[in-house]
Amino acid sequence: MRSLLAALAISTAITMPAVAQAKIVNVTTQLTQYGGRGAYLAIYVTDASGAYAGSMWMAGGKTKYYKHLTDWARLTGNDPAEVQGITGASVGAGQSLELAMDLQDSLFDAGYTLHIDAAVEDMRESPNEISVPLTTAGAGKPVKGRRYIANFQYDF
Repeated sequence: MRSLLAALAISTAITMPAVAQAKIVNVTTQLTQYGGRGAYLAIYVTDASGAYAGSMWMAGGKTKYYKHLTDWARLTGNDPAEVQGITGASVGAGQSLELAMDLQDSLFDAGYTLHIDAAVEDMRESPNEISVPLTTAGAGKPVKGRRYIANFQYDF
């Protein structure tokens, strides 16, 4: 159900022409064994100029903690409306988050970048934990995170 909500939300959060083709993109995020509480993760996209283009998913439901996802909060004005309907539970140490999203083809190979900000209670924030260009060539290639994410990848 969460994957369906994410797919529906991303198709409206990042507006593209109605005639654009879309593809199901599987996103897998594996967390490290960092030894703390569940991580909040903001998954969002910026365009070629670095401007916020839309949120894809928010792992963690308490809006009072969203400010700790500092890059996402700065780009969105910390507006919880940006993730209404696309939130889920925080992700525990060593666990993985797997999502299936319906993304417009026009997001790939067009200068868009997928970002993940991470924060864990009583531990350091990790803005821009993951930053990866959305390209067809990048599909299936694991990317290592900076602090809390062991690896991340997207596949078609």
